[in-house]
Amino acid sequence: MPAIVECTRCGQTREGFERAPFPGPIGARALGEICQPCWADWLKQQTMLINHYGLNVMDPQARQFITRNMDAFLFKRGDSSEIDTSKQGSISH
Repeated sequence: MPAIVECTRCGQTREGFERAPFPGPIGARALGEICQPCWADWLKQQTMLINHYGLNVMDPQARQFITRNMDAFLFKRGDSSEIDTSKQGSISH
């Protein structure tokens, strides 16, 4: 049964996860601090970023870009990338 968490992103008490939804430290943190609806919002945002910027998720620079945006989106740290149409096809900021 999924744990109940007080979500860092939305501030509500909701269902979390039975196991980390992502590998590594960010996944471990998400397990204890992020609710399922906010994770679903992140997955939509991630898809928009990948499609808009034409990211190859096998590219280490693209993975770093996605991870940085995940951290900012879920935990409100740093700057998350809004969809910037002037940078389409490029992840340089």
